[in-house]
Amino acid sequence: MKLAGVAAVRFFAKPDPARTGLLIYGADAMRVALRRQEVIAALVGPEGEAEMRLTRIPAAELRKDGAALIDAVKAVGFFPGPRVVFVEDATDTLAPTVSAALKDWREGDAQIIVTAGSLTAKSALRKLFEPHPNAVAIGIYDDPPTREEIEEILHRAGLRHIDQAAMTDLLALAKALDPGDFRQTVEKIALYKYGDSAPLTPAEIAACAPATVEAEVDDVLNIVAEGRPQELGPMMRRIEGQGVLPVTLAIMALRHFRTLHAAASDPGGPGAGIGRVRPPVFGPRRDRMQAQASRWGMFRLEEALKLLIETDLTLRSASKAPQMAVMERALLRLSMLARH
Repeated sequence: MKLAGVAAVRFFAKPDPARTGLLIYGADAMRVALRRQEVIAALVGPEGEAEMRLTRIPAAELRKDGAALIDAVKAVGFFPGPRVVFVEDATDTLAPTVSAALKDWREGDAQIIVTAGSLTAKSALRKLFEPHPNAVAIGIYDDPPTREEIEEILHRAGLRHIDQAAMTDLLALAKALDPGDFRQTVEKIALYKYGDSAPLTPAEIAACAPATVEAEVDDVLNIVAEGRPQELGPMMRRIEGQGVLPVTLAIMALRHFRTLHAAASDPGGPGAGIGRVRPPVFGPRRDRMQAQASRWGMFRLEEALKLLIETDLTLRSASKAPQMAVMERALLRLSMLARH
């Protein structure tokens, strides 16, 4: 049986212990691993591995000893409870071995869980699990997590009181981070909110969100976009001392002003536009960029983009002009333009 969408999410959270097996496959190894951890924990419980009800068999080992899978599936454990045999990083070359184990499976045997990378529709492993009457195949894709998936992660972390604005920011954060980083961030937020019954707010999410290497550059770009030229010099010396290259600064400035332009050009206005830009902007930064987009307007932002593109081309040319001075001059002109 093939599962997808909401049905797959529900199966991961509450798998059927009577199933013969489960195939989880996808290009993103982290996403596959997280789902595999979730489903195994739901099947054998927190003490499953300590009670030897979980057997791990790397694919490389199974290629050397094909009988190892059937032996592990049929083995009788010392402790009562469901058992799982986990085959990691399988490929289609293991299809005959897995097929034999699926055919020989009987009620009371260990459930077979197989993980794999990207598999095409013609994959031999998929052809084993998808038509099987008592096995499940689930593909994990790079799509952002759904609201239901995010709510499940929040529920497991103990976060139940969340205002609407905070949920909007969590949806944006889930799109911006890798799945593992997002789960760690949610756990950090849960620790931050431990013992606090007040609803989670956007400011608290921003305080717990991962710091990025762009933080210092963002300060420079906010100074420019908000028309504070008197503050630019000291900040430029600061990021220069941290080793930020002029070309890097140009790229990030272009991205910042393109985001503002996309928001200002939106038919619904900057408020609606900033909610639709990619990558997502969330928390207080979203409100700040919305104000910047309103301040500049679409036409002045087009002038800013033209200046930044010209500067970027100069930095990449054979010009002998000091590159940081060229970049600082462009940013200074932009900060003065923001004041008019």
